Amino acid sequence: MPRGWYHRGRLQHFDPGEVNQFITFNLFDSVPQKLIERWKSLVDLGDPGTAAEYRKKIERFLDRGYGACFLRNEAVARMVAESLYYHDGSKYYLICWVIMPNHVHLLLRPKPDVDLGVITHSIKSYTAHEANKILGRNGQFWQHESFDRYIRNQEHFVNVVRYIERNPVKARLCQKPSDWEFSSARYLEGI
Repeated sequence: MPRGWYHRGRLQHFDPGEVNQFITFNLFDSVPQKLIERWKSLVDLGDPGTAAEYRKKIERFLDRGYGACFLRNEAVARMVAESLYYHDGSKYYLICWVIMPNHVHLLLRPKPDVDLGVITHSIKSYTAHEANKILGRNGQFWQHESFDRYIRNQEHFVNVVRYIERNPVKARLCQKPSDWEFSSARYLEGI
């Protein structure tokens, strides 16, 4: 049964069930919490216009590569990429994805009766544990909450796919989407 609108902490989420979802999760140090709180205080997250501007501020900041950028480590990025496919077909259908130095974007559709929170938790908890082993470290890996947005229509779907696959180009990490090793654009070019 779809959950509809709910909170998992500070952010409001919408789980309409078997609907495509654009999900972003960030490394724990990718955007300083004080900056997030300041931006939140300046906007009304219930207003679509100011909420969109808030998301754009975070996206621009993420693309600057703030923080330890543990996802630059090829072994970590490869493990995260492989983990995205682990539940593809059983908990969700993976449509496209990109692993940036300090965040991950996914477009997926949950399977019937699979809660979006269960999906994000299983990806994040497994990858955090494995990444910390690879890096020889302990402690928090991801920010506690993820950003999710349900896909409203075909135009929104196309724009999200374009955004995800072009994110490394926009961040000036490569020249064209398929140049970025850890993305569905690269993967699909090889098929």
